[in-house]
This record gives sequence, C-alpha cells and structure tokens, in this order.
Amino acid sequence: MKSKILPIISLFIAFSTCFNCSSEKVYQGIWDYEIFISQQDLHSGTFKLKKNGDSYTGIMVSKDLEETNIHNLTIEGNSMTMDIVLNHKIITISGKFKDDLFTGTGSYNGEEVTLTASRPIDQEGPIDHSKITYVLNDSDLNDYEKDIDHQGMIEAFDKNALKRGSLIYNSNCINCHGVPEVEGSIPNSLKFWAQPFKFGNDPYSMYQTITKGAGLMPPQMALTPQEKYDVITYIRETYIKDQNKTAYFNVDSEYLVNLPKGSSKGPESKPYHPWSDMDYGNFLINTYELVDSETGIKRFHSPGPRPYPDENYLKNNFAYKGIAVRLDEGPGGVSKGNAWMIFDHDLMRVAGGWTGEGFIDWEGILLNDHHETYPRTIGKLHFETPVGPAWADPETGSFQDTRFKARDGRRFGPLPKTWSHFKGIYHSGKNIIISYTVGKANILERLGMEKSGKQIIFTRTLNIEPSDKPLRMRVAPQGVKVEIKGEGASLTNSNGFVVLEIAKGKAASIKLFIAGADTSDLAKLVQNAPGPENLDKYLQGGKPQYNQEVVTTIVKGKEDGPIAMDQLTPPYENPWDSRLKLSGIDFLEDANIGVLCTTDGDIWSVKGLTDNTDKLHWKRIASGLFQPLGIKVVKDEIYVICRDQLVKLNDLNGDGETDFYESFNNDHQVTDHFHEFAMGLQTDQQGNFYYAKSGRHAREALIPQHGTLLKVSKDGAKTDIIATGFRAANGVCINPDGSFIVTDQQGFWNPMNRINWVEGKGKFYGNIWGYNPPKDTTRLGMEQPMAWIDMEFDRSPSELLWVNSKKWGPLDKGLLSFSYGYGKIQLVLHEKVQNQRQAGVVDLPGVKFLTGIMRGRYNPKDGDLYACGMSAWGTSQNMKGGEFYRLRYTGKPLSVPIALSAEKDGMVLTFASKLDAVKTEDSSNFEVQTWELLRSHKYGSKRYNTKTLDISKVRVAEDGKKVKLMLPDIAPIDIMKITYKVTDSQGNELKGKIQNTIHHLKEARTTE
Repeated sequence: MKSKILPIISLFIAFSTCFNCSSEKVYQGIWDYEIFISQQDLHSGTFKLKKNGDSYTGIMVSKDLEETNIHNLTIEGNSMTMDIVLNHKIITISGKFKDDLFTGTGSYNGEEVTLTASRPIDQEGPIDHSKITYVLNDSDLNDYEKDIDHQGMIEAFDKNALKRGSLIYNSNCINCHGVPEVEGSIPNSLKFWAQPFKFGNDPYSMYQTITKGAGLMPPQMALTPQEKYDVITYIRETYIKDQNKTAYFNVDSEYLVNLPKGSSKGPESKPYHPWSDMDYGNFLINTYELVDSETGIKRFHSPGPRPYPDENYLKNNFAYKGIAVRLDEGPGGVSKGNAWMIFDHDLMRVAGGWTGEGFIDWEGILLNDHHETYPRTIGKLHFETPVGPAWADPETGSFQDTRFKARDGRRFGPLPKTWSHFKGIYHSGKNIIISYTVGKANILERLGMEKSGKQIIFTRTLNIEPSDKPLRMRVAPQGVKVEIKGEGASLTNSNGFVVLEIAKGKAASIKLFIAGADTSDLAKLVQNAPGPENLDKYLQGGKPQYNQEVVTTIVKGKEDGPIAMDQLTPPYENPWDSRLKLSGIDFLEDANIGVLCTTDGDIWSVKGLTDNTDKLHWKRIASGLFQPLGIKVVKDEIYVICRDQLVKLNDLNGDGETDFYESFNNDHQVTDHFHEFAMGLQTDQQGNFYYAKSGRHAREALIPQHGTLLKVSKDGAKTDIIATGFRAANGVCINPDGSFIVTDQQGFWNPMNRINWVEGKGKFYGNIWGYNPPKDTTRLGMEQPMAWIDMEFDRSPSELLWVNSKKWGPLDKGLLSFSYGYGKIQLVLHEKVQNQRQAGVVDLPGVKFLTGIMRGRYNPKDGDLYACGMSAWGTSQNMKGGEFYRLRYTGKPLSVPIALSAEKDGMVLTFASKLDAVKTEDSSNFEVQTWELLRSHKYGSKRYNTKTLDISKVRVAEDGKKVKLMLPDIAPIDIMKITYKVTDSQGNELKGKIQNTIHHLKEARTTE
C-alpha cells in the first residue's frame, strides 16, 4: 500500500559497521523497517545508525533520497528510543532489539504506530571484473576515467541524482530496456525489475558495464561519470530495490573502502536542453517577440485574479507568424546560428535582424515546458520594424492596418488576400526562399547577410514581378542604414521610414543592405558586394538536407488479452537530435508507409508498417513548422495543420523530401498566448478540411477563432467557424453522418472534461471566456456535452475515432476516445434520447501507453489501429517524449460492455460475450454511484450530492449478453459510475468501471 504521508525507501549508503571484541551488542549499520499506522498506511524504508563513543546518531532517507535526521536517539542495552519525522511531524518510537530485529511503538495523530526493523541479509561481494570481457579496454577510455572518485560519488547520491537519473533513463535507456509495463525495443535487454545481473549488480560494477560495454550492452561514451552514476541511482532505487530485491546490492563501508578513490568527478555534465540541442533546419516558424537583450522591454504578464486582464503589448514587437531564418553558415540549423532575421507572414514584413550567442530564450510550453509564456530573441537586435503592414495596399497606397482589431488594441490575422498573400517557403539545400504576392505581383525573397570585419550587414534579395499598380514597402525606420543594389526599384524617406518604391508595370530584381546606425562604410561594402540573384533557380528543389535513413524495430506485444499492443520504435537516436513528440499520423496510398508529425515541427515518413519485416525505415521529410498537431493525406498529398497555417508539403524533385512548404490556407488568427493550439485535421466527403483552435486558458478570448471548430474549404480559399465555446479542443472526429465530435478539457467554466457531439453550425459549447459568448451563463445557454468525463477516468481526452475494421470483431463500428491525460483508450458507448446525445466511457482492457495518446488511424491495408502520442504539459504519462503503437484485436474475451442504455427503470449493459446468468444476477457484483457538477468561473468542479443507488434487481436477457440493473432512483445526472464484476459463460471474470452521463431516460423495456 502506498503511503499517504511520507514515502520512505531504503538508502544503500551505510556508515561503517563497528567490529570489536566487546561483549556489548552493537546496533550500528543499516536497518530495513516498516511502519504500520492503524493497519492502513504502510511506510517502508531504512534508517542507519552510527556509534560515536557511548552514543548513537541516526539518519532516515525518503524515496527521493532526501535525508532527515533522527533526533533524541538513545540506545541503552537492548532498548532504543528515537524521534523520527513523518509528514513534517515528530513521532516518538520506543522499543527493543532482539538479535537482528527491532520492534517499537509510538503514537501519530492519536493512533498507534508500530515500527519493525531488521538488518539486511548478507549478500555476495562485488563481482570480479577481471573475469568479464568488456567491449572496450581501459586504454580505449577517456583519460579522465583513470582518476574518478568512485567511492565519493557513490557515497554522495542524493535526491537530485535520482531526479537527473530519471531524465537520462527516460531519454535513453528506456528505448532498449523498457519499463515493467512495456517491453523495450530490444527484448533481450536486461529487465532490471525482474532479472539477475550478468556483470555485477553493485554500483561500481554497473558503472563499468555502462562505461566499457559488455554482452549486448554497448559502451555509453557520451555520458559523463556523474550522469552514469545518476542513472545507476535511478535504476537501483526505482526498479531493483522494491521489484527485484535479490538483485539489490546494499552499499556499506566495507564495500566503499575497497573502491577506487580518485580526485575527480570527470567533466561537468551538460544541462539537459533537448529543445535547443535539436537541429530544426535553417528556418523555424513560431511566435517570437523581438527584443534586444540589453535595452529591450522587460517581460510583463498581468497578475491575477483570473481571468487575467489584457497586457498593454502595443509597443511590443511580436511576429505572430514569424519565420526565423538562420543567416550564417554552419551545421545545426537555426538553434546553432549566430545571425538571424524574422519574416512575419501575416504582414509580409521583416520584423528585424539580430546576432548573438544563442537563438532565442526557448520560453514556451512546447519548447522548454514553461507555462504562460512565449519565446523571445536573445542577443543584439540590430534593426526592427514596427508591427504593421510592410507593403502599402496597392489599391489605396495606404499602410493603414485594417485587420481585425481586438479589444486590447492589437490587430491579428493575415492581410486581405487582394492586398498581400503568403504562398509558402521553398527549401533548396540550405537556401530559404519566401514566396508571396502584393496585389497581383508575385514576389520571391531571400534573407541573407554580408560580413565586413566584425560588422554584420543584413540583406534582402527580392525578385518582384510587374504590378498593375505602383508598389511601396517600408524597409526600416529612418536611422537604420539601408542601401540598394539592382534594377527596377529605388529608396526614399517617407513618414519616418526608408521606403522601397517600384513603378507600375516595372519588374525589379534588387538586393537591400540593412545595418544599424553604428555601421561604418556601408556604401563601400555594398559597392563590393555581389548583386541580386535570380531566385527562380531555387524553385525546383535542391539536394536533400535529411538524406540519412534511420532503421528501428517493431516489438510485438503479448496476445494474452483482447488487445495486443506492438511497439513501433520511433527513431529516438537520429542525426538531428529531433524530439519525437508525435502529434499526428496518416497513411499514404501505399499503406505500408505512414507519415507522422511532431510538435517541434518535423514530418517523418516511416516504411515497413505492413510488410511483416519487423523493420521500420524512417526518413525526415520536412522540418521547421509551427507546432503541427494534425496530419492528413489526400490523394497521396500531405497536409499538416500548424498554429499559423494549413501547409501542403510538395516534393518537387522526387527525392522524398519537402521542397515547397505551400501555404494552403493561412487565415489563422494567431496571438502571443501559449495555449491557442490548432489541433487535429480531418476531411469530409467533399474534401473540406476541419481543425479545432483552443482558447486562452485563464484569459478571455481576443479573436473570433479562439475556442472554435473551423472549416477550411477544399480549395483552401476560405475559413468558416462551425462552432464556438471550447477551451482546448484536442482534435476533431467526423461522424458517418457528417456531424462532428470534439473533446474539451476541464477548466474555467468547464466543470469537467467534455465529449461534444457537434451538429449544425453556430452553436456554443460552454466556455464563457470564449469570443462573444451568450449572456446566459447557465447551462441553458450552452449545448450539453454528450458526456462529462470525470478526472478519475481521464484528465485530458484528445481525439475520437470510429472503428473501421472487421478485424476488430464486436468493436467494429464502435467509437474510441484517446486519452492524452492518462495514456489509454476508452470505448465510447453512445445513444440518442429525445434528440440529445449521451454516452458513457469504459477503458479498453490491457491498453496502457508510456505517453499521452494524441491521434489514431486504422490502416486500410492491415485493418489494425495505429496510434501515436507524446508527453508535455497536462499528462500523467511522461515516461517518454513520444511513442508510436500498433494495436491488434486478438479475439480473446472482451471484458467491457459494448453498448449502454439509460431507461426509466434502470441501466442496460450489453456485453460482447454471453454471461453466466446465475452468477451475474447477484446484485453484489455491481455498484452504481452518481454525482453532480457545478459549472462556474472557477477551475473545474468538485463532486456534489454523491449517492450510491440501490440496485433492486439484476436481469440477464435470454441471449445472455444484455444485463439490466433495476434502479428505482435512476434520474438524469451529470456523472454515473457503474462498477461491475461478472462472469461469462466460459468462466472468465469480466470486471471494470463505466462512467456515463444521462440527460434523458428512455421508456422502460424488458431485456430480450
């Protein structure tokens, strides 16, 4: 039983054991103990005693290796009294030793406490390393390995080592070794929680195995000595100590004194920053604030109470759809550069250029995991342009911003298409070409730099087609030095800006040179610099940037239950240090090939899904996109929903890599708020696209698109709002009749998670902090959810999916709900009563993931379910950053109901298997609880008016599959929980919990 007070586990570092010739009994050393409180709470762990002359001192250590001193410790004869700390309270224990056992009692909160302790059993000594054949010899190791203080490093293990070790294990070791719940990608890898160690189980031996490699274990040369001992700590304390006790080595002074005691801990471990270590390619789209690290505006967030008031960000330079482009040469992409510019594709402006050691500060929930923030540039900001249209409206000649104006005074969304329109990004080698229109003129632009000594000169190369109207562009504020080279355009000063002018009917091929006011001899540098290029040569596709293929394995799952789960190992180890936070999946027409997107902007293809080779061939086909959270293949063309646009990926030269990131639709209204994800991507039978856009978390909406279900026409020309009032609708499901299902998350004005069946257009689904909500804040002012989902069942539902596979037997045509919050899949049992949808959910048995699950698709070739997921904010399943699975129905007995019906005299559950009627009709096999929710501006809701309903009778229908629970007090209710334990006709025990919502009751019917 888990402790509710203070979990305490064994510490494997002991003080020296005293051996003397005195007849006095010595109790120094390690003692394993258990504390019982009222036979309900069990605390297990160790304390260690050290004798100092005639007195003793002692220490206890918690599960996370946090030490607490034992106070007032007295040992006289065979009696001991001590004060220990539980949950920050002192408890006095008194008792007696008998040989190597101690029994004591005390009082805690008025209840009796019993503590029993024993000395650890003797163990075998450390293994003889000279008899092991390691992969590497001592001469192959780094020089610092010769002087490592192994004794001191082992003795210094603490809670921080455990925490660091967790990151290392779950980033590296888990891929091969797995966890108890899910096997690793190499099944023969040592299972620390269940198997004996071949090459030594003491910390020093484990260090040698990690360092030199032995058997199937390769040497881990990239880990520092501290990192190796950190992960050893984590493995020992998490997996060996409690689950593989015979393999746990108790460290004592005799062991420690025989270890090498050098003078070094080796090189310092690098911080774990996967977001900045990743090679994103030479561009990365995001929302950025441009600031100078020394002179820029300080960050400001409005304080509570919630909803937080709007900040005054009118002077802040946000590029809400910023394409950050690396300008200097070198490997590693934007994150490893030293000079950058940002192109804002809402306004067709270059927002600014900067240099420095470091790209951005990485603040953001999908970057460094920080909440309620956004990334900023770091370093020296050489120039910037204010938020507003860069090009004048060709029809009026005006620069006045006419876009949607929010109540805080800011304007959001793209310029009207007749004014200017972003077409996409060409990627040719490392060359990034931005394509857009102004009026009827097509424009290609390349951002670059020139260097003169220590001076950085930012350049913009533009190829501009003739226009039927004069064109004018604000390049930079006056005071910024600007020069031009090329033909067809000129520079002038106007209203505080340096303005580029192109005459009507004239084409232009120019190169702009932009520098800060402190730059000298710009004109001379321009004279010697190369002129503008013809950018057309970059529009056919270039050499692939990501031509390395990564091969991984498929690990087949056990088939002892109804659902077998195969692990399709993602390419965790890849040349670009890409994080595999998988957020969407679909299949090409050759369904042996899948495509997946990640939240960090990657798109990967994977081959080998259905060819039975158990090998997967992964290729990175695109990168740099803005938080992709959905992907859809239409006629073998790949579409990706991002926060800033719906992107179509185009391979122009057939090398399998994206050469043109086509902006299929960029009507998205994007603000700086971290929470407004664009999630899920589906198409209807007519070819229209659908996705959902989240609201602002603890703030009121600023734009009409906040908290909405959105439709993009099949040609990408326009976007319509289908439904409003969502907080965080993680994905979209299109129903067979053309309606939708959209989930939502517990929060402000949302007492609990929701599953919403969306029919028609223009309806409101509850979030009063959405845009232009109804005045009626009661439930009457909103559409009712198909089901409220209590936090016990799911803390964060993602997307739903209709089962479309005959291989799935009784589940075919059923409805599944993926859980991002708890990493599982639920079967949704839905019905329509009095024109209102209502439903219940029940967990699919034996399905548990290491991440939250985001999306799933049925493969049309093999009929299996493929699901992908990730870990970030808001999920309890964070063992891995991302995962990919195949789920197969085995045909074994299914323990869950497949249908549910609420009637005026009770609930009807329909099972897939025939039940044993005699055993099932015992009402003690069932429990029915109900409770209500309170909808308010507060976050979530407690359970109100909780009841346990009387079950007057249980009836089993003649077919043996339908069970009716007769409930005299049944009534419409927010939450009902049915706990069941029944037996099928084959003697299999079927048990589980169903949670459902009842809006209306059907007329009572007898079970048939």
